[in-house]
Amino acid sequence: MPKIRSHSGSKKRVRRTGSGKFALKRHSRNHLLMQKNKRQKRMKRTLVVSSTEATRLRGLLPYL
Repeated sequence: MPKIRSHSGSKKRVRRTGSGKFALKRHSRNHLLMQKNKRQKRMKRTLVVSSTEATRLRGLLPYL
């Protein structure tokens, strides 16, 4: 039986945490930071994906 392909866009953006959850970095943190307000800049922290989104990501990333 052939292997399932991982979604190439998702595997560049999503990683597994030590506890097995999915985590990703938020957007808008690369450049033009002087114009952005403090709230936007604080949202740079990693986001742990919710359980409903995690089931969708398991289908996209079967080997991650």
